[in-house]
Order: sequence, then structure tokens, then C-alpha cells
Amino acid sequence: MTAISNNDPRPLDLANIDFSTVTDTSRLPQPMMPPIKQATYKASATDFVVNEILPLDFTGEGEHLWLHIEKSGINTAYLAKLLSEWADIPLRDVGYSGLKDRQALTTQWFSLRIPLRQLPESEFAPIDIGDNESVTILAQHWHNKKLNRGTHRANQFIITLRGIEGQDTDKSSIEQHLQHISASGVPNYFGPQRFGWNGNNIREALALFARPLPEKRPAAKKSKRKRAPREQNAMELSAARSLIFNEILAARVQDGSWNTGLAGEVFNLDGSGSIFASEDIDDTLRARLANGDIHPTGALWGVDNDKISGLAARIEDKVVNNSPLLTQLATGLEQRHVKAQRRALRLPIEDMSWEWPDEQHNDTQTLVLSFTLTTGSFATSVLASMVQQLHTAELN
Repeated sequence: MTAISNNDPRPLDLANIDFSTVTDTSRLPQPMMPPIKQATYKASATDFVVNEILPLDFTGEGEHLWLHIEKSGINTAYLAKLLSEWADIPLRDVGYSGLKDRQALTTQWFSLRIPLRQLPESEFAPIDIGDNESVTILAQHWHNKKLNRGTHRANQFIITLRGIEGQDTDKSSIEQHLQHISASGVPNYFGPQRFGWNGNNIREALALFARPLPEKRPAAKKSKRKRAPREQNAMELSAARSLIFNEILAARVQDGSWNTGLAGEVFNLDGSGSIFASEDIDDTLRARLANGDIHPTGALWGVDNDKISGLAARIEDKVVNNSPLLTQLATGLEQRHVKAQRRALRLPIEDMSWEWPDEQHNDTQTLVLSFTLTTGSFATSVLASMVQQLHTAELN
């Protein structure tokens, strides 16, 4: 894939971009018409449950106290701050694997490095939380390692959809659709939370790319640091890559190749970060695609995206070059030497089940879904494949 040629270096006029619309994931195409016309979720915290799946054998020794915590109405980063204050340790010594939704009932693990295992005299009972916020410690274990970001394998979701119109809804068609996506997966779109309120993360990305690049410093001696420092402006860079990826995936959904592959494709091995390229699609690859062993991928834009070729590469270039907004984002990423990566276009769904509670009011129905997704994927991708108009209730 060739680098983007920016023939017009002038930044876009931000005042003329409707960021809310360009980042509206509900407009993205689906392979099949969602069977539910409209529904509401997050009417209460218990309507959106997320359980972190982190299989681990604890050593029972070491100076890292691992806490399994159930929380509601409070975000992960703020809870980490409260834990660091309680234990009187630096915030950097509090570990967690992933960020969990504030407007939900979630369980996740935290680790606290406690020197000499000297616990505070009082139990953890945060006082700086509101009436609609809760924190409960479910279990605790000593371990010899800190919990690092991205450690957990997957998340289990239990989501309640309310306000499903009875007169427009056929239970059998909904259940057939659920069986289909359980077997075949759904488009692996990034969710709306990646783009911020009204798409402001894309606005910030464009503002970042419009600023002059920092001058290069003289090469320094190799550091003994084992890990590179976290990328600056990570939120803006991630949002830019996510928007480009969503538009590439949308084009692949429209041409029907999102789950079948193209000439020059880069494939992802299911359940791993391994990828490989193939100039042609043969019967062996078709069989592996059909049984979910491999998935086509799309670009997380950046430099050195040289594995993809042929028709698959031409589609990605066309998507970016035909949009001034995407061109500007891609150019900004390349100028900052962000390294390209690949993301699966198809999202497998594990352990899908559902039930219809005995609730029916004013010709509406309630559906409870339970499923598991790998880390880095979004439950909203599953919901978007099912509901044409998905409304979020305002939690009190």
C-alpha cells in the first residue's frame, strides 16, 4: 500500500465538519437488515453488565494485592485513583487490564503493589462517591506480578433490551438472526465511545495534525528502559485510526467481502495477534474462513503497511483517498510515523444465549442477551447488527 499523497496541505475547516455525523456508528452498513426496529438499553446499570474474564492462578505470595471489584456508576481510572489513595501508594502502582463502562454494572480486577504487604488499618470504603455509585470487593489474592493493560482475554456481556415493539417484532425472526450471528459473527466496528462526545476526539486529532511537527532531537544513546513510554496523544491517534478502519470495513461490508476475503488479503488467525498475507484465495483459505479459523483484516492506519496488496489494498487506498477527512487523518498519522497494524474485519461471538423475560407493557417486549467478546471489541457492534434504532436511556 502506498503512502497517502496530500496534494492540499491546508488543514480542513473544522467549522464545516459535522463530527457527530461522521462518527455516528449507527449509519454504518450491516450485512443483513437488523430484525428489531428499535429498542432501548442502559435503562438501569443492571441492564448493561460486563464481567472481565481473566483466568489466572494466583501464587498467594508477593507484594501485589489483586482485588476483584464490582462497580457501578464510576469509571475505572477514578476507581484506580481511589485505591491508590486508600493504600497510600503511587497511582503507577495500581494496575488494571481494561477500561470498563461507567454506566454499567461491571466486574474487573485491580492490582495494588503493597510494599512489605502492609495493608491499611481500615477496609476500603471510598467516601468520595455519589448516591448512584457503588464499589464492592468480591475477592482478593496476593500475587507476585502487577496486572498490566490488555491482560484479560475477553469480556462477558449481559445486556437487556427494552421497548422492543411487539406488533413489529417476530420473536422467531429475531432468534434466527441471533443464531446466524452466533455462528457467523458481525462486522468488527469500533464503537461510538472511541470517538468521544459528539465526535470530539476526531476534532482533537485534526487539531493535533494541524500543529507543526516537533523538531527532531539528536539521536540519544540507547536506554536501558525495557518498555517505551506510552505514546503521547494516544486518544487522538486511536480515534483517527478507528474512523479510517470503520470506513474501510463499511466498504467491505457493502461489497460483501468483509468475511470472505480478497486477493492480496492479510488474514488474522482467530484468537491471536498472528497475521499472514495471501495473494490469492484458494479452497483451503475459503474453508478456514467459513469455519472461523481466520478473518480478513483492515488497516489501523500508519506507515509500513506493506503486507496488504492487490484488490484488498486498492479498496483501502480508495476509501481514504476519496474522503478529504480520512486523507487528512491518514496523512497526520503517517507524518507522526505511527506504525500500521491490522484488525480483524469480523467479530466472532462466543457463548451467545438469550431469554425473553415475563415482561410486557404497552405492546413492548424485553430481550436479555448474554455473550462473550474478545478484548478490544465492542458490544455495540453486536447490538447494531440487531437493532435499527438503538436508544440509550438516561441513567439517574
